[in-house]
Amino acid sequence: MKNIILAIAIFSFTMVSAQVYKGKGDQKIHVGAGIQDRATSINLAYYYGFGENFSAGIASNYALGLSSGFDPKFGDRIDVKAMLNANIGSILNIDDNFDLYPGLNIGIKNFGAHLGARYFFSDGLGVYVEFIAPISKYKTGTLTDANKLHNQISGNIGVAFNF
Repeated sequence: MKNIILAIAIFSFTMVSAQVYKGKGDQKIHVGAGIQDRATSINLAYYYGFGENFSAGIASNYALGLSSGFDPKFGDRIDVKAMLNANIGSILNIDDNFDLYPGLNIGIKNFGAHLGARYFFSDGLGVYVEFIAPISKYKTGTLTDANKLHNQISGNIGVAFNF
């Protein structure tokens, strides 16, 4: 009996279909960690689908874990960005549970580009990873260490939720 229940459970789990990006009206929340030189941060983001392959959102990082001897002010620790994504997972047709989303972002620290990927294990729960690179910095000339905090190549990794 235990073997039958186990077989049914495994079969049911493998039959779960969770389309990652559903198009217009799709909503996602990301909660994770930001990884960058001299700091780690909390990453929070919200995305909304405006079309079959287009979404926009708002994302923020707040630096918590800082290198020894490095203590920037609150305004230097936080970054908030508007994100524009081209959700191309359905175009690539790799897997219904996978979405790849390159895009552009503009925030209080810089203008940049990003590349993200999401994989959903069920309709509500998945994981994400993002790589972010600045194109144009918010200050010109020589940047202080605090100014460089969010003006570098960085990454985010964490849990994604559908709702």
